[in-house]
Amino acid sequence: MALGDLMVSRFSQSSVSLVSNHRYDDDCVSSTHDDGDSSIASRRKDSEAKSSSYGNGTTEGAATATSMAYLPQTIVLCELRHDASEASSPLGTSEIVFVPKWRLKERMKTGCVALVLCLNITVDPPDVIKISPCARIEAWIDPFSMAPPKALETIGKNLSTQYERWQPRARYKVQLDPTVDEVRKLCLTCRKYAKTERVLFHYNGHGVPKPTANGEIWVFNKSYTQYIPLPISELDSWLKTPSIYVFDCSAARMILNAFAELQDWGSSGSSRDCILLAACDVHETLPQSVEFPADVFTSCLTTPIKMALKWFCRRSLLKEIIDESLIDRIPGRQNDRKTLLGELNWIFTAVTDTIAWNVLPHELFQRLFRQDLLVASLFRNFLLAERIMRSANCNPISHPMLPPTHQHHMWDAWDMAAEICLSHLPQLVLDPNAEFQPSPFFTEQLTAFEVWLDHGSEHKKPPEQLPIVLQVLLSQCHRFRALVLLGRFLDMGSWAVDLALSVGIFPYVLKLLQTTTNELRQILVFIWTKILALDKSCQIDLVKDGGHTYFIRFLDSSGAFPEQRAMAAFVLAVIVDGHRRGQEACLEANLIGVCLGHLEASRPSDPQPEPLFLQWLCLCLGKLWEDFMEAQIMGREANAFEKLAPLLSEPQPEVRAAAVFALGTLFDMGFDSNKSVVEDEFDDDEKIRAEDAIIKSLLDVVSDGSPLVRAEVAVAFARFAFGHKQRLKLAAASYWKSQSSSLLTSLPSIAKFHDSGSATIVSLHMSPLTRASTDSQPVVREARISSSPLGSSGLMHGSPLSDDSSLHSDSGLMHDSVSNGAVHHSRLLDNAVYSQCVRAMLALAKDPSPRIASLGRRVLSIIGIEQVVPKPLKPTGRSGEAATTSQTPLTGLARSSSWFDMHAGNLPLSFRTPPVSPPRTNYLSGLRRVCSLEFRPHLMSSPDSGLADPLLGASGSERSLLPLSTIYSWSCGHFSKPLLGGADASQEIAAKREEKEKYALEHIAKCQHSSISKLNNNPIANWDTRFETGTKTALLHPFSPIVVAADENERIRVWNYEEATLLNGFDNHDFPDKGISKLCLVNELDDSLLLVASCDGSVRIWKNYATKGKQKLVTGFSSIQGHKLGARDLNAVVDWQQQSGFLYASGEVSTVTLWDLEKEQLVRSIPSESECGVTALSASQVHRGQLAAGFADGSLRLYDVRSPEPLVCATRPHQKVERVVGLSFQPGLDPEKVVSASQAGDIQFLDLRTTRDTYLTIDAHRGSLTALAVHRHAPIIASGSAKQLIKVFSLQGEQLGIIRYYPSFMAQKIGSVSCLTFHPYQVLLAAGAADSFVSIYTHDNSQAR
Repeated sequence: MALGDLMVSRFSQSSVSLVSNHRYDDDCVSSTHDDGDSSIASRRKDSEAKSSSYGNGTTEGAATATSMAYLPQTIVLCELRHDASEASSPLGTSEIVFVPKWRLKERMKTGCVALVLCLNITVDPPDVIKISPCARIEAWIDPFSMAPPKALETIGKNLSTQYERWQPRARYKVQLDPTVDEVRKLCLTCRKYAKTERVLFHYNGHGVPKPTANGEIWVFNKSYTQYIPLPISELDSWLKTPSIYVFDCSAARMILNAFAELQDWGSSGSSRDCILLAACDVHETLPQSVEFPADVFTSCLTTPIKMALKWFCRRSLLKEIIDESLIDRIPGRQNDRKTLLGELNWIFTAVTDTIAWNVLPHELFQRLFRQDLLVASLFRNFLLAERIMRSANCNPISHPMLPPTHQHHMWDAWDMAAEICLSHLPQLVLDPNAEFQPSPFFTEQLTAFEVWLDHGSEHKKPPEQLPIVLQVLLSQCHRFRALVLLGRFLDMGSWAVDLALSVGIFPYVLKLLQTTTNELRQILVFIWTKILALDKSCQIDLVKDGGHTYFIRFLDSSGAFPEQRAMAAFVLAVIVDGHRRGQEACLEANLIGVCLGHLEASRPSDPQPEPLFLQWLCLCLGKLWEDFMEAQIMGREANAFEKLAPLLSEPQPEVRAAAVFALGTLFDMGFDSNKSVVEDEFDDDEKIRAEDAIIKSLLDVVSDGSPLVRAEVAVAFARFAFGHKQRLKLAAASYWKSQSSSLLTSLPSIAKFHDSGSATIVSLHMSPLTRASTDSQPVVREARISSSPLGSSGLMHGSPLSDDSSLHSDSGLMHDSVSNGAVHHSRLLDNAVYSQCVRAMLALAKDPSPRIASLGRRVLSIIGIEQVVPKPLKPTGRSGEAATTSQTPLTGLARSSSWFDMHAGNLPLSFRTPPVSPPRTNYLSGLRRVCSLEFRPHLMSSPDSGLADPLLGASGSERSLLPLSTIYSWSCGHFSKPLLGGADASQEIAAKREEKEKYALEHIAKCQHSSISKLNNNPIANWDTRFETGTKTALLHPFSPIVVAADENERIRVWNYEEATLLNGFDNHDFPDKGISKLCLVNELDDSLLLVASCDGSVRIWKNYATKGKQKLVTGFSSIQGHKLGARDLNAVVDWQQQSGFLYASGEVSTVTLWDLEKEQLVRSIPSESECGVTALSASQVHRGQLAAGFADGSLRLYDVRSPEPLVCATRPHQKVERVVGLSFQPGLDPEKVVSASQAGDIQFLDLRTTRDTYLTIDAHRGSLTALAVHRHAPIIASGSAKQLIKVFSLQGEQLGIIRYYPSFMAQKIGSVSCLTFHPYQVLLAAGAADSFVSIYTHDNSQAR
């Protein structure tokens, strides 16, 4: 199938494979396994048809749905953006700088040709004995057919004409039977005319003796009575370099050897560009047989088709039928491929190019076959000379030396083409009107290339037909097929693109952009996408040739598929990336209007726009106006921000990140040198209005679920901060004052700083990000600030970032906002907006993703806020860990659980100020015990003075502070990967999934039909986790004997309980808050990921968590923002629902948030409709959208998140006002049966559909219930108590056993039960306690009924 059709069909049928950045490898499988599912479903029918002991009976028809409910098909977080650890590398970007090797260092031209013929017709040289009959023909003239002077002149003219065929624009000079002086003059004239271009020196020595052993060639004296030697060194001194010599004489290698000694070719230091072609070896004489011309070497070099056909005809069976003289009458022109002569020349070029490309090193191929047209032609023809002359026992020699090519199998293809041509020749000569039948040569070679494409790969020998594909691009009849196959080849990877470029494809595909053929558009866009994905430097050639207009027209055309338009947008983005001429050219061609038109065109009634297209429209716009003021002005005039803002809520993180990038690059940072000129063209109020709208829309995505998006938000805030630095500094100061005023009055030790005169900030704390209304924002009052500890003299004066002249006086800052444009054109937004920006920057600096937190700190450093290095809250006794990290780079942000932290936030920061008086760190000793943080006044000279000081560097360049955006370079990687191949999961992955599904279904059936009498009191495994603060939460892996446990300090450890070995241990992050509230497995039926939810609402998801030291952070985000008034902590609770791909989160907040992990987006906030905080969440694992929440007052609410009115019912099953500790849906398929346990000790069973009252109550523990676990499939629940015991019950309320904690071997009681969890598919219970032990229990007997 042609690639054009292939692209259309594949693009339309399988957008996933082309567009979605999905990865299908060992980490990820496709979310549909039809064959596997149907077979599993059929196996389940028998077991599911029977009614379980506690569920409702199901019909056979529902059995399939049942097994599918138990085996969710949703799979999340396995796309390209999750591939690499986002903490350690820029979100999957492999920023490898590609240095193109395919480009010629320089193109060359042969400007002058010197033809020296020493024939001396009628006089044979003394050292040659000629046979009879003997070869006489010179330049296809018989010298004895006319008078010798006339013959000599005709031969010279003919030879000149033969050379002109290959290089018509060169200047040709002929010397016939010359003297040394004439040769000298000729050489000097040629070099003078050619200047730095190449000179060709052709020497025919058929009428003089062989060259001497010293490498001298012979010419004549004036009277032709003597042969005069001409040393090669003199010739070289006249012609200089670059030059090419052709020596057509016997023993011609003597001359090469002399050149080798003269120029010392053996040494690598020889830089002379000197090429030599010699007719034969040292001891060889030229062929004398009459079947050859006397100048057979020259004939091969200058008239290859004629020579090749005559030679072939004499060796072929055709010699009986064809008169050789017909070869001189082949119809057509050599440069017209639609004629016989033209096609033969074309085939010959393709064959010789292919031989050379396949046998020569690529650098040599480039130099000899691509750099100079005449040199390339001579070397192609030299390959023929080698073939023909070897048949006469002559070995032509060249420098640079070529490997033997006379037996290359491509000559067979040439012979076949020659034979077909000769067989048609008599008819074509007799009847000039006879129809010319093209040779099947190119069709067959394309088929061979197609066969290679079906079976070849990077690790196999490259396709030898690549140069032929290049030749075929010249022909209209083969062009489309050749482009399609070329596109398929380029899609195999960057190695293929590099190979194609080294063959010389670039000028061909560049020229094709001038065609208007519709059918070629799609495939040309595809090919250019592949080229530019590898080598960005082609942007210069494209703009120079006006190629950008081709892609803008394609982008704006109707009928193109969105995926293909996305490629065109990518090509245009590369053209304008960091290339001012490209930006200007595309701006003139109305690229902004075209892109915005597409963004505007998608209306609600239209089909969903292609995400990849939207992504590249945004990136193209962002790159177009990045640091280019004229384009920014045009973008703002076109209301670009209004068209880009809606994309911030698109479901694909890549689109959201690209939209943030496009909006961020609209900010004017004031770095443009032409600023003063252009500023007048655009109304400043208009700019303020635009920037106000942009920053407000960006504030909405500060808490986006995808690190990809938040990273771009941080970069956009950095650009904004550069343009609004002073106002942001004032807003930060004002915000600080309001935050710390209560602290300053309540802590006398800090109040002493008021009169110290040092004007340094002790510590600046931020509260979590909360969106406040405009009127509640602190308003900057300059007069008050100047008298506060945050006064301008200490706060801003002398800061390295204070670049404006107004800042060099103490009063400059105060008047900056009212200077009426003197410095900054009074660029003012509402004060509230600046305050919100400061809050947003602080939220980014505390981001769960370490990479984004570091970006956030860099943004703060732009507005002069620095981090004071805190001590981590980790216990210092752990082996191998330092007691303090104050001297180490900060990887996370400190949090503490003190009152101070609750009221003032978590981030120790200071304004960057030079020391005005000696610092008084001793004032802080009392405070340090309160907050567990190391505070210090920020000194520019201190070794650990924060993040941004090193960034300033010696250069002091402000630009170096700007963090770099990664979305563009990361997105470019998509196009370097194969786009046309099917992205089906490998059979191995599908088999692994099916094996897990089979295991799960078998064990679910066993669990459902098991009779459990009691759980064994003795654990089958007991693990000392060595957690100093006890186990906070634990998790049993469904398919491996692995238990994962975590403690208060967010240390995670993974243990194999069968082998009793520790598999891995790592920190969730470096500065934990209140421990981990939940561990969940995401994609448990595939390669599972570990979801770790912290009590502060941060969610981090890890891959490779069970492999020592290999854990990688896939993503991280903050699941809830802000908390209720008066609440001390967030106390976040979360639950994960694989069926829907939703993460539910709540806590001391007034809502339950729904995060779609596939979109990495907050999709809904449901009001909890309770004054109390949520203390327990449970999502149904078999019904998507079902969620139960338990509250601090003992009440329950059931939600169906698919409904517009999500609250299904509210009830209060627990009599005492005690918080709900545990909550879970009951095993089975019933969507509204739940089990709830409160701290008071009662466990309530409810069927929320029939009645709001409980139908079963168990008084398990009086006032001390601490944990509840409900098995996902077996009819069993367990509860834990602060009194060191665990009780196990059936769903009917029958007590199946009590597990008492016995004194440990240290003879001390184990602490209260802190967590309980069941294995999903086996009756195994893991229990963690307030000490460091985790125990695993199983039941005594489990008999399947």
